[in-house]
Amino acid sequence: MMKRMTRRDFLQQASALLVAGFGQKLAGRTAAMPWFRISLAQWSLHRTIFSGKLDALDFPVVARQMFGLEAVEYVNQFFFDRARDRAYLRELKRRAEGEGVRSLLIMCDREGRLGDPDPKKRRQAVENHYKWVEAARFLGCHSIRVNAASEGSYEEQQKLAADGLRRLTEFAAAHGLNVLVENHGGLSSNGAWLAGLIRLVDHPRCGTLPDFGNWRIDATTRYDPYQGLAELMPFAKGVSAKSYDFDDEGNETRLDYVRLLRIVQAAGYRGYIGIEYEGNRLDEPSGIRATKRLLERVRTLLAEETQKDPKNR
Repeated sequence: MMKRMTRRDFLQQASALLVAGFGQKLAGRTAAMPWFRISLAQWSLHRTIFSGKLDALDFPVVARQMFGLEAVEYVNQFFFDRARDRAYLRELKRRAEGEGVRSLLIMCDREGRLGDPDPKKRRQAVENHYKWVEAARFLGCHSIRVNAASEGSYEEQQKLAADGLRRLTEFAAAHGLNVLVENHGGLSSNGAWLAGLIRLVDHPRCGTLPDFGNWRIDATTRYDPYQGLAELMPFAKGVSAKSYDFDDEGNETRLDYVRLLRIVQAAGYRGYIGIEYEGNRLDEPSGIRATKRLLERVRTLLAEETQKDPKNR
């Protein structure tokens, strides 16, 4: 078990890696464009932020300077009461742009169930998300990520969630943004159910944010992650690379990253894949770096396979 990281340790690591971060930035300008790029989900640092060791405003700075990453995905829980605070958002945008970091999306939680059986609560949940659409647009994001929670039978939940999701998507579309649903518990972690929901919404601005690891439907049921990913990739406008722990060779111990990324590649996806480290054995910075190394290694492996056999493209 590694020792607990203090605020001083965290900041010292960031400073020590500053030069390396800029070196990666310069090297990236001359390197060929990879078939996917790597971003950082803010949840990867949730313990560090909640403990006060990292100011959420500094997240894009840390993403670049500490980890050499060029894009980020925010989590609304870290600035829950600041969605309409333009001074706060302006400062967050300034820090991201100052580092050359692209803001991709805001992950939105705790705003009600978009598929609530009560029409008034469902409408309120939709409207609760409006401020995050507006905040995401201000920050230069392409999407917000939402949950598709509901209640009732398989078909009833799909119909109710589609109603709320369609209304929110129409609002987001008017602002030039997408609404993405993550497999995030309940029936949303059933790949067939979520894919059917997106088809039912039937809007080009409504898609998925497949997460490699969120396939637990209930206490006793877990959906197959590889089948689920394959079902959600046709609608993906982002991908979350969940990670928990790593073996001595740097492989994720619960998930086969080669198999997962082959599914992503076969779907023709060429966007960002966001690191979302959620383990406990490694501290958060170490877990993020381990995930980054794994993504880079498998990315290179699959790119080489494609060069050898064009049928893999």
